[in-house]
Amino acid sequence: MTNYMYSASVPVFQQMLDSLDQLLAKAEAHVEARKLDPQALLQARLYPDMFPLLRQVQIACDFAKGVSGRLAGAEQPVFDDSETSFADLRALVARTLDFLGGLEPAAFEGSDTREIVLRPGTPKERKLAGQAYLLSYGLPQFFFHATTAYALLRHSGVEIGKRDFMGSY
Repeated sequence: MTNYMYSASVPVFQQMLDSLDQLLAKAEAHVEARKLDPQALLQARLYPDMFPLLRQVQIACDFAKGVSGRLAGAEQPVFDDSETSFADLRALVARTLDFLGGLEPAAFEGSDTREIVLRPGTPKERKLAGQAYLLSYGLPQFFFHATTAYALLRHSGVEIGKRDFMGSY
């Protein structure tokens, strides 16, 4: 039997990151076909105080690897967030998927009650049981950034829809 904490995290992140990779591929094709400056999309924001597309993708990847890694008790790879192109972002998604693919379901045993400490040693430190961390914090954060990336691309005229967002399931 597969651990439910694994099932509720890694496969969900993998599905949505696969989708995000395809969205980025369509965005890159959109830019090339219309001879647009790629930075116009990579730096697109829905509002001036929001992160641009580039950062939304980076944060989505950070949450996918961070949440999964913490729950599995695995050392997480450090990505330097130096991406500047669609190719760079797609490589980041691929590295994140590689990390997730290496996590074993057995590593998630007991992670529902494992204490997860957010922002340790700071005034914003917060302790959550693994299940609350995944369901009430990690997944909502990940989906916020993945959805915002989708919305930025859609708003910018990339021909994508809900099926593209959902990916293969």
